Amino acid sequence: MNAPSQSEKPLVVCWSEGTAPKEVYPDDINRAVAAGLKEALPDWEVAAASVDDPDQGLAKDRLDMCRVLVWWGHQRHREVSDELTERIVARVRDEAMGFVSLHSSHFAKPNIALMSLEPTDPEILERVRPQGRVAAWGNYLGDSVKLTVRVKDKNHPVTQGLPEEFAFDHHERYEDPYAVPQAESVVLEGDATLRDGSVDRSQQAFCWTIGKGRMLYFQAGHETDPVFFDPNVRLLMANAVRWAAASAV
Repeated sequence: MNAPSQSEKPLVVCWSEGTAPKEVYPDDINRAVAAGLKEALPDWEVAAASVDDPDQGLAKDRLDMCRVLVWWGHQRHREVSDELTERIVARVRDEAMGFVSLHSSHFAKPNIALMSLEPTDPEILERVRPQGRVAAWGNYLGDSVKLTVRVKDKNHPVTQGLPEEFAFDHHERYEDPYAVPQAESVVLEGDATLRDGSVDRSQQAFCWTIGKGRMLYFQAGHETDPVFFDPNVRLLMANAVRWAAASAV
């Protein structure tokens, strides 16, 4: 069988904002994620996009073609236009585009909008910082040295091929709870080893159905650590794209 032409390949777009340190991510996080996906998904078209690109990297025709959108943001959430956010939400909810949200993208406009479509436990909302905000964590601390990730849902497509446990250097952790709608599955959890030798356990990867689309959030991925070069994380990203590409209906 002949390989599909470029135009026949499903498109995954890896988006970031250009704020990762060059000594860790010389070509930013979007291209690090894209490089891993290109190796793992030869039957896909893989593209990188940035907030600094024309149309913030997601012109209407490109977004309309996008099968899965992978999003990493941190410092420039407010620069993303409300119009683009609305189009992303519509593509996920109404047209089954997959959305993969990474680390500090929990405060990205598209992430918050998607997580606001279903109710969140009001008791959890009362416990997070900033107070009462959807898609906020209980705390944000830079006191860790290593994250050990553990597979929690062994039967989920996102975890296939992953070792039961893997670890990498990671120096910023988020504390439970995470103020989001009930996940269909928390597929990964993790233990952050702190500088004092103690350990904090938290949820690491969540899966939802949002209307017709699928969404995954992965907590790890601080920009000062080369997390997206880790082979297990790259496998996780490829699995997440394959899973998110499948329509929920």
